[in-house]
Amino acid sequence: MAAQRVLAAQSSVPASSPRRVAMEELTPLPGATMHDRSAAPRTLNSRTFIIASLLACVWVSTEASAQQYTLFESGQVRPLALSPSGDLLFAVNTPDHTLEVFQVNSSGLSRRASIPVGMEPVAVAARSDTEVWVVNHLSDSVSVVQLSSSGHVGVVTRTLLVGDEPRDIVFAGPGKTRAFITTAHRGQNAPYDPQLTTPGIGRADVWVFDATALGSSVGGDPLTILTLFSDTPRALAVTPDGTRVYAAAFHSGNRTTVLHDLQIPDGGESAGGVPGPNANVQGVQAPEVGLIVKYNGSHWVDVLNRTWDSALRFSLPDKDVFVIDATATPPAQLSGSAGFYSGVGTILFNMAVNPVNGKVYVSNTEARNDLRFEGPGTFAGNTLRGHLHESRITVLSSSGVAPRHLNKHINYAVCCAAVPNTESEKSLAQPLGMAVTSDGATLYVAAYGSSKLGVYSTAALENDTFVPSTANQIELTGGGPTGIVLDEARGRLYTLTRFDNGVSVVNLSTQTETAHHLMHNPEPPSVVAGRRFLYDARYSSSHGDSSCGSCHIFGDWDSLAWDLGNPDGTVMTNPGPIAPPVVSGFGTDPTFGQNSNIHPMKGPLTTQSLRGMANHGPMHWRGDRSAGNDEPTAQPDDGSFDEAAAFAKFNPAFMDLLGRSAQLTHAEMEQFADFVLQITYPPNPIRNLDNTLTPTQQAGRDFYFAQTVTPQGTCETCHKLDPNANPSAGQFKGFFGTDGRSSFDPVPQFFKIPQLRNMYQKVGMFGAGYDFFTVPADSFLGDQVRGFGFGHNGAIPDMFRFNSSFDQNAANPVGLANTPANVTNKRNVEQFMFVYENNLAPIVGQQVTLTASNLLVMAPRLNLLITRANAGECDLVVRGRLNSHDVGFLYVGGQQYKRDEVALPNISDSNLRASIVTFDALTFTCFPPSTGTRNGIDHDLDGHLNGDERTAGTDLADPNSHP
Repeated sequence: MAAQRVLAAQSSVPASSPRRVAMEELTPLPGATMHDRSAAPRTLNSRTFIIASLLACVWVSTEASAQQYTLFESGQVRPLALSPSGDLLFAVNTPDHTLEVFQVNSSGLSRRASIPVGMEPVAVAARSDTEVWVVNHLSDSVSVVQLSSSGHVGVVTRTLLVGDEPRDIVFAGPGKTRAFITTAHRGQNAPYDPQLTTPGIGRADVWVFDATALGSSVGGDPLTILTLFSDTPRALAVTPDGTRVYAAAFHSGNRTTVLHDLQIPDGGESAGGVPGPNANVQGVQAPEVGLIVKYNGSHWVDVLNRTWDSALRFSLPDKDVFVIDATATPPAQLSGSAGFYSGVGTILFNMAVNPVNGKVYVSNTEARNDLRFEGPGTFAGNTLRGHLHESRITVLSSSGVAPRHLNKHINYAVCCAAVPNTESEKSLAQPLGMAVTSDGATLYVAAYGSSKLGVYSTAALENDTFVPSTANQIELTGGGPTGIVLDEARGRLYTLTRFDNGVSVVNLSTQTETAHHLMHNPEPPSVVAGRRFLYDARYSSSHGDSSCGSCHIFGDWDSLAWDLGNPDGTVMTNPGPIAPPVVSGFGTDPTFGQNSNIHPMKGPLTTQSLRGMANHGPMHWRGDRSAGNDEPTAQPDDGSFDEAAAFAKFNPAFMDLLGRSAQLTHAEMEQFADFVLQITYPPNPIRNLDNTLTPTQQAGRDFYFAQTVTPQGTCETCHKLDPNANPSAGQFKGFFGTDGRSSFDPVPQFFKIPQLRNMYQKVGMFGAGYDFFTVPADSFLGDQVRGFGFGHNGAIPDMFRFNSSFDQNAANPVGLANTPANVTNKRNVEQFMFVYENNLAPIVGQQVTLTASNLLVMAPRLNLLITRANAGECDLVVRGRLNSHDVGFLYVGGQQYKRDEVALPNISDSNLRASIVTFDALTFTCFPPSTGTRNGIDHDLDGHLNGDERTAGTDLADPNSHP
């Protein structure tokens, strides 16, 4: 339905519309195709360029609309790499799960090969012209690819298994033979207990392998796994001599945290409580809420600069970038203060090292979540409208940490001019990949939210003397540049544009794009058309520096809480649906001050993910983004499960938060919703790969379903877990912690019952300065990696405390007695929360590569993949080379595989394994259900299998090219 609406909208575009002009401008040049579009720069404006590229991508991806595509929206980290000789360019094709190989020559780029790797590749590094390593974000793996000398042929010869969601890779150490890979501190492939319930544990890992001796175990034998005291890591950088590796946290935070409302005196600012205003423009008293505070180097302070040191029972050291001795045996973080940098930024994206002076540049955004409110500020004064984040490059050196605001030209005192405008066109938003010239004089920056590249004198950047100007920016036809590779020998630069899944060639002398090559994109048209509304700051914000993606990082969250109430807003009725209370008086009980109405001043709320919103009803913590009551019907939910209409209720944020002069049009919001509602959660990284539960987890699940904990019933009575529920009757189904209802809460607001699929992501904040039901306040727990934990505002440090909210008390006489047995029960439920059921089974994405030399070692893991495929949890796909030929197979059950050639019969599992001889390699991958045909045997879904197209010499990625 989403794709149909997008296509219908395109067909109705008037002939005079700029969009129609863009489509006509993209008519291929004679002899060119949409997959390899090279042309001299055109005179169209930059916005038309971007829209044109998006529509071009829609044209080449329509074949995917007939089959489910699983959208994860993984963020690319190092998407491009040049071979040491400079003759080959490697590009990760994230949505197609492949590595693309381009020949580099004097005239530009020409495509050489497309090599299947793991799910959602996000980084690539070339160890030699014939050995390339690819980091697969969703497969928790690294593909070691061997290429022919010409680059025309390549195959994965080894799959290394690493921690959860790997992101980046560099080679360093002696002879640069050591591979460094960032992962989260968790995952089924990790050989340790992640200690999710233990305070003071680092949540960032760097796996290190000796590339010359990978070991004989199933996943390879790492030299070491470094655990760093920060949140999940992302980027790596290495010094030219390979002796030092820098590793950066991703959601590194900014030393903000939240005080629980139990710690805040009632009565507002005059009573020492929440700063005013304490009522909205209507004069309606705001609910008593928590308070965001920030450590200023000496004290925890609020927006009034009042200190709250005594209320905090932990500290946030804010260790952001770590320094690793790559030559040590084994590699290790430098000791003491030399081993890390603090205060670098809130969200750290990428890093680059100046090869001449050794300074490190870190692209990042800094959040201003310590300040409050959205809206015009007419009643309350200043708000965050138009100034939520700042895009920066922070310079690290022996002198310390020096943040540089890339958009210092912006006058934040003036807001809401129509876009584009002179100020917004100078801005660069969400800086990602960077590259420094060999003389150390120039830095190129990919501005993901601006669809252009920034060009900086490194001296001016370091001294903060640069002046933002469009003269030092390079426009790109494709939107969303993520990575940059310099080819100084040819006077060129290559950048990958994620919006349209293309590679641009830029002339360094003229600073213009000279060619753009679209890679095969299996994403549905609705995904391609809607993506830009999440990230495009030039279109979203009056200053051109912020977008929805500034907080919802790559469709997820930023690990922060924000107080985005609007004092100029009015109280609205909760459209529901609301879970009926059982205890008389709930809804008006002054003990809790319960009121189902929704006050515009809501207090701190943690950023929620955009993942998995389909089929889960109203949105936002309070369920105030809802289609309920919009079009009254006879249905019990009153339209509450129209998620597309619910998502449209976010449209005011474009004005109230991003400072846009007007909201998006209805058609634009529909495109935005069509995209967002397809983003799904990745498989749970804590749950066993065979989908079983440990005895403790199973005991927690049994308790969750069976034990009455409130007058309403069990945990599951409110937090509904039903993988087969499908009220939306759309592509997605299942309730995973919520069925869309709101319910009472022991705070003075009603909240939507939240989903529970990402509890494992919130671990790392420990230390409660307040008594919580039967659990006393903590003593001081020291350094922690997060400032926000569980609950609507992130003030609950751990799931055990959350579970303790169901202990017996005056308001909940049927709750749990505080006995040793029930303490164990709550601990068990806590463990179950970390392995909560998901839309996808944990086996999805997992891989194994078989060669003639490792058949026996790899057999148990392959047997596991087959067993889970037999259970319907995944589509098992086989790709690689047999007898010097590229091959593909799809497991069809009964120990049989369908080949990618129509004339050949199915082959048994035993015969397939036996067919692997010297120089052969086959990689088995569990893909999401219903996606195996495309990923295994019919790449373009044109009905002509890959093997038959290879024999005929036609293009596997072009549905219009077949035998």
